[in-house]
Parts: sequence; C-alpha cells; structure tokens
Amino acid sequence: MTGTYTVGDLVADFLHALGVETVFGIVSVHNIPMLDAIGRGNAIRFVMARGEMGGAHMADAYARVSGNLGVLFTSTGPGAANAVPGLVEARFGGAPLLHITGQTQTADIDTGHGAVHDVPDQLGMLASVSKKAFRVRSADEALGTLIEAATAALAPPMGPVSVEIPIDIQRTRIDRPADLEGLVLPIPPAWAGDAGSLDRLADAVAGAKRPLLWCGNGARHARAAVERLADMGIAVVTSGAGRAVIPETHPMMLGAFHAGPVVEAFYETVDMMVVAGGRLRGHETRDLSMKLPETRVQIDIDPAARGRTYTTDLFHTGEAGAALSAIADRLEGRLAVEDSYRAEIADLKTRIVETFRDTLGPYRDVPDAFARAMGPDALWVRDVTLNNTTWGNRLLPLKEPGQNVYPIGAAIGPGLAMGIGAAFAAEGRKTVVMTGDGGFFLNVGELWTAVQENVQVAIVVMNDKGYGVIKHIQDALYGGRHFFGDLKAPSLEGLAELAGIPFGRVSAVGELEGALRQALDHHGPALVEVDMTAIGPYPPYYKPPPYAQKG
Repeated sequence: MTGTYTVGDLVADFLHALGVETVFGIVSVHNIPMLDAIGRGNAIRFVMARGEMGGAHMADAYARVSGNLGVLFTSTGPGAANAVPGLVEARFGGAPLLHITGQTQTADIDTGHGAVHDVPDQLGMLASVSKKAFRVRSADEALGTLIEAATAALAPPMGPVSVEIPIDIQRTRIDRPADLEGLVLPIPPAWAGDAGSLDRLADAVAGAKRPLLWCGNGARHARAAVERLADMGIAVVTSGAGRAVIPETHPMMLGAFHAGPVVEAFYETVDMMVVAGGRLRGHETRDLSMKLPETRVQIDIDPAARGRTYTTDLFHTGEAGAALSAIADRLEGRLAVEDSYRAEIADLKTRIVETFRDTLGPYRDVPDAFARAMGPDALWVRDVTLNNTTWGNRLLPLKEPGQNVYPIGAAIGPGLAMGIGAAFAAEGRKTVVMTGDGGFFLNVGELWTAVQENVQVAIVVMNDKGYGVIKHIQDALYGGRHFFGDLKAPSLEGLAELAGIPFGRVSAVGELEGALRQALDHHGPALVEVDMTAIGPYPPYYKPPPYAQKG
C-alpha cells in the first residue's frame, strides 16, 4: 500500500458511518492507532474515563438512554479485564454496546512470549461476559468483523459485543473501503414468531375477564403494542428493568409494583397473566416464592427461557414487541374484560402507592421532593442503595424507558459512571444520579470525568456512613453483628471543593427539593449530600428468603 490509510482509520470511519457521535474509554498502548484516527477525524467525541469499568458503565447507560450503539475502547489484557464488570451489567441490561479492545501483535498472541499486557485467552474471557466476542485476524477482514459485531450488539436480544484488533493489524495500511459510504447494518427485522403459536396465545387471552401483562426488559421498547393492549383493558405491571414501557401515569399501568401483599392479593383474582420479555427473576420474586396468577403464558425471544423460573401454560418464541403487536391485532374486538376492572386497577394503584409510602418512615416524602425538583422528563439514574431498592425503583412516575437507568445486576458502584454516560445522551433533559456513600466512593475517580467534560448531572449521595443494605441483612440473619459495614470516607463537601463543583448538604427532608433544584440549575456537575444520620434510620426492608436461617 502506498497511502497512509490504516485499519485504525477504518475503525474511526466505520463508527462515523454508523452515526456514532460519542465514545468512551481510555487511551493506551494497544489502541492508539484507532484513537489517533478518532482524534484526527474530529467527528466523534471521545470521553476520557478514569477507569475501563467506568467507561463501560458510561457506554452502557448512553446506549440505554439513546437507543443507539454505545461504544467503549479499552486497552489489552488488564485494561480489557477492568471492563468486565461493565460488560456484565450491559448484558443484564440488554444494552447494545460495542467494546473495541486492542491485542498484542499477532505473532505474540497465545504464545506466552510475555509481551506487554498479554494475558492467556483474552478472547475467551471476553466471550464469557459478552453476547459475542470476535478477533480480527487480518486487515482484509476488519470491516466485515466490525459489521458482524455491531449487528450482533443491536439485534434482539441486544447486548455487549467485544472485538479484539491486534496492534499490528491496526497499523496495517489498506485502501479505504468504498462500501463505507451509505453503510447499513444487516439487522434482521423483529420476528413476531410462528403465526399458529400467536393464534393459540391470542385465543387463550381472548377469554380472560381480568387479564394482566407483565413486561420485562425485553419488552421495554414495545410501547405501541402495550398501549393498544392497555387501552383494550389489560392491566400492566413491569419488572424494574421494564419500567415505563408505557407512561406510568397510564390508568391501567401498575408500574414496578409487582410484589407486596396488596399486589399478591390482586394476583389471586387475575385469570390470565401474559409475561413478555421478562424472566420473572428470583431477585424480584423472592427467589421464586412469590405466588403469581395460576394461568400464565409467556413470550420471549430466547426459547431457553421456557420454564427457567416459573412454568407457563403456553410459551411463544418471538421478539416481545413484534409478538405483542401481532397479538393486539388478533384481539381487536374480541377482548371483554369485567366492567369494573378498569376502576379497580385505578383504585388498586392508589392503595399500593399509599401502602408503600407508609413503609418509608422518615423518608416518606423524599420521593415527592425528588419528583418536584426533577420534573417529568429528567433521567433517573440510580446506584443500588437502600433508597433505590425500595422507592427509587418504583415511586417516581416515568414517561419512557430511557429515563430508567440503574444496575440491573444489583452491583453497587456503577451509578456515578452511568449518570455521566446517560447525561451525554440526555439531549437537553436533566440527569439526576442517586447513589449511596459506599457505591459513590467505589468509583469516585469518575467524578473528574464529569468535571473535565462539564457534564450536566446532579449527583445525590444518600449518606448513611456505611453499607446500609448489608447492615439490614446482618440484622435479619446474623444477630445484628455489623462486621465490616462501616466506612471511613473523606468529606463530601471537601471533595466538591477539590473538584471545583457546587455542593449542598441536606439534613432534613424539607431541604431536599431546594438543594436538588440548585444542583440541577447549575451548568455542569453538582454534588448534594443527604445526611441520613440526621434524618433518621432507614426502615428495615430486608426479608430473608425461605431457605435462609438466622445465625
């Protein structure tokens, strides 16, 4: 080749051809050719994370909010390994994330030569946590591999896909592929599934008088079909990840209130439950001990989901949105729910919400303070905390699924990075991150990513000076012995001063709305500390699963 165009340039051009505007990651020895091309092209914003894990969580949240491809660049070996927690969470969340990592030069791969950053079987490591993992083995196959990888990330069920590109291949000179112009990924259309199976499922639902639809993560983008079914009189409940498939203010929408005594009593009256794109996870069903309606049908793109948690009378394999749309077509004019059912659902939701609020003790009015300050359009990003596990996953009514960002895998620590990634996709909407002190300090270095990029995000740290969730479990199961749950941490006010960002401290619930409004009005990151030790102990919510024993 006589020109200067390389595979590194191809990677940058490929992403630009897909419409990618923002990518996340860390520059390192084994990805410089690709990132040099991005820098020279000046068409894609590169967000410099402080750690690969943080960058992965940013790319994940960016994808969830925007609905577009999230892109992460890491280095080889230890750098790629650092991204693993973020890839794991992106897979939980079904986020279309393209992870591009380097690799040692081709002659050193899998030889044990001891090249820098060389680890045994990096591709196997990435394959274990990604939907798929690829290695570019020659310059000629680079574009084809990238197309295959991005297509896999965006095709249902969406998820993270990793691509290794050895450093010598990144530097290889090639001709610029002419087919980059007008590039369209070969993403197959959503498949509704077998027509006969759809007929049988629709016939089963048609006879219901008190039908209920459970929407999981796989159905979160099925808005049009779910709205049609809700308008026909089918009540809707969601998993935490499936929230806001339709606006949570819809009169037939019970939201993520899928558990609890009031809801379980309602389940006993439901004569047909349709589970769409949801696994009925043990995490949300008290380790599968929650009693669901006896008659159930299930829709999932993955045939292996059949019987994995709860049994179903009928199982239909298909993409949830397309299948629900086909079922709605078949139910037009056939569904006749009980005359009182709609009014009952509205009353039920009121009772559920009020009963739930009563469990929050001194924090009863905290959700309303957040809601008033944020308004209806803000992005609601959370870490795993006492506050999120209880009311944060349920009480603030959301309008659309892109507002709902949290670690579905239940890890603490991703919240701050997720908030940064979400803010890049916010398109003028406000972004609020609620985290606990334990989770915040786990990845506190990413605060400087927010500062350097001047990301407009309000970071609220619910500070109980320790691992509150763990202490509740220790109270329930381990005689109240709080071993290793107290954290020594720097002053949040001092940290904000060091970072040069506004700070507010809340010592009473009545101060929260004003402090949050001030943080949101600031152009750039701002930090709010809620002193939970001043407000009062958070009411215990943890209940041991059936198999647990006190000790």
